[in-house]
Amino acid sequence: MSEPVIRVVALGKTYPTAVGDFPALRDVDLTIEAGEFVAIMGPSGSGKSTFMNLLGCLDTPSSGDYFLVGRNVAHLSRDELARLRNRTLGFVFQGFNLLPRMNLEDNVSLPLVYAGIDRRERRRRARSELDRVGLGEYAGSLPSRISGGQQQRVAIARALIHSPSLILADEPTGNLDSQTSEEIMALFGALNRDGITLVLVTHESDIAAHAARQVRFRDGRMVSDQPTPKAPATC
Repeated sequence: MSEPVIRVVALGKTYPTAVGDFPALRDVDLTIEAGEFVAIMGPSGSGKSTFMNLLGCLDTPSSGDYFLVGRNVAHLSRDELARLRNRTLGFVFQGFNLLPRMNLEDNVSLPLVYAGIDRRERRRRARSELDRVGLGEYAGSLPSRISGGQQQRVAIARALIHSPSLILADEPTGNLDSQTSEEIMALFGALNRDGITLVLVTHESDIAAHAARQVRFRDGRMVSDQPTPKAPATC
C-alpha cells in the first residue's frame, strides 16, 4: 500500500507575541491519500492559512509531525525542505504571482530555471503545460494581455511544471468572478481526475463543493472532516 501524500500527527504551531505565546494551530491529525481533492475551510483566524503554510513547507511546526510522501519534514533542514518542496509541491495563489515582464512561457518555465533545466527542455515542458490548460496559443504574450482567469490558468500550468505529487491552492478563485471561478474549478477537477492530489483553502462553500472532502478549522483546531454532500438530483 502506498504512503499517504500527507499525514500530520498532533501538529501545532505557536507564535511568540508581546503578551505571550499564541497557539495558531493545535493538535491537528489528518491524512490525505494520493488522488484526493480536499477543501480546507474556516473563518479568518481559524488556523487554515497557518496549516497550509506548514503543508507547503513554507513554515515549520512547533510540535507534532508532518509526513509528506512518507518523509517527516518536521525534522528536515531548511535546504532539505526547499529541495523537497521544489520536487513535490506545486503552488497556486490568489494573486497569480506572474512576473509582468516575462511572457507566459517564461513564467511557466521559471521553476525549471532554478532547477538547472536547459532552455530547450524548459520551453518544451512549458508549452506542454500551457496546452494542458488551454493557453498554448498565448505562450508569447505578456500577462497583461490576458484576463484574470487566464492568468490563473498560467499559474496552474506553472504549478504543474515539475509534475508534483501535490498541488496546494490558497484561495485560487478569490480574485475572479463567479463564472471564471467555476471554469478554474472545472480545470482543477480535470487535473484531479488525472490523478493529481489537490488541497485548496477557500472560505466559499460553492468552491469547496467541488472537492470530495471538506476539512474545517476553528480557533486553531480541526473541528470536522467530512465528505462533501452530494447535490440533490433534479428532475
